[in-house]
Amino acid sequence: MTDQATAHGVARQTPLRPPAGRLTVAGRLPRALHPGAWWLWALGLATAASHTTNPLPLALLVAAAALVVVRRRGDAPWAFAFRMYLILGAVIVAMRVVFRLVFGGGQGDHVLLHLPEIPLPAWAAGIRLFGPVAAEQLLGGFYDGLRLATMLICLGAANALANPKRLLKAVPAALYAISTAVVVALSVAPQLVESVLRVRRARRLRGATGNGLRALRGIALPVLADALDRSLALAAAMDSRGYGRTAAIPAGQRALTGGLVLAGLVGVCVGTYGLLDATVPSYLGLPMLIVGLATAVVGMLLAGRQVRRSRYRPDRWRITEVVVAGCGVATAVVMAVAGSVDPVRLYPPVSPLTWPELTPLMLLVVAVAVAPAWLAPPPTLADHRTPRPVLIPSDGTTRSSPKCDTSESEAQR
Repeated sequence: MTDQATAHGVARQTPLRPPAGRLTVAGRLPRALHPGAWWLWALGLATAASHTTNPLPLALLVAAAALVVVRRRGDAPWAFAFRMYLILGAVIVAMRVVFRLVFGGGQGDHVLLHLPEIPLPAWAAGIRLFGPVAAEQLLGGFYDGLRLATMLICLGAANALANPKRLLKAVPAALYAISTAVVVALSVAPQLVESVLRVRRARRLRGATGNGLRALRGIALPVLADALDRSLALAAAMDSRGYGRTAAIPAGQRALTGGLVLAGLVGVCVGTYGLLDATVPSYLGLPMLIVGLATAVVGMLLAGRQVRRSRYRPDRWRITEVVVAGCGVATAVVMAVAGSVDPVRLYPPVSPLTWPELTPLMLLVVAVAVAPAWLAPPPTLADHRTPRPVLIPSDGTTRSSPKCDTSESEAQR
């Protein structure tokens, strides 16, 4: 039947093919990576950044995080918030340098300029406003600010890559209320960025060309109204899905569960303090920490029975998630090893002034940190364009849509 239809010149339709560019070199289909993997990767980068003040590896870590975000972010609203974290990091670095300049930056041999010093009363001894400004103090403020900014940018990369709403599936049932509040707080900044972009686009379409305070007033009010609408919609959605409901658990069991969790957290705090302070007895160190962790885990397991949640398509950990999370852990471990091998290179001194240097271990840290840009699967994009079927008529020519047939027949006429 098909051969006869083809012989009479009837077009034969081939199966639809996926759009070009949606498959990677390895042939992996696009999918959303588990948000926990991105957060473990970002925490590993932030931990590595906290172990050094060398501006060279810090700048390379920022570049690695930016490259991973550019290659593996989707088109969701929170995916476009990474630029805001970059701007915030630059503001942090500038503020640290300005603080060193305002609150006495003259401790050093290379004085750059002399500012008029403001005298302070006797009760403010040890604090100086302005005065001579030395290069050593400004450089120290730049190093500290860059480290803090790098840690913030790494966490911002996780916020741009991971779906904050899917984090609710990954937390224990006992912490669902806290996790809901954290997820809502994490999604505030991306939603504000989306609202500002939408309002500015609407203003341009209406021909609004105001600048300064007038434009700010025209943008702030719609953004505030949009934030209130989102809050009401979120509250209604959470209420319809049963957030806040608990199972019928006796009051005594609830009190026991809360007491176990509280006692476990206190034990963890005491054990951590015992590990950091060598003067306390040994049983208040590692043994107390282990007992506190075990008690807290038992309390959370019991508290999880009070929550009844249903899961639709739970996120699975696959080999790719393990690889991405392992890259973050390996980044932190290699940086710690680099600090134990050559701590001077990780913390370059500012007095005397020395040029920062890179070591092979630092380069290995950056290489491991940027590996998810190629190891992670491509993200799923909201591509609403439907590919047109390819029609193959009997004469062997290829036509992309019936519109081509109509135009060709009209041209023949």
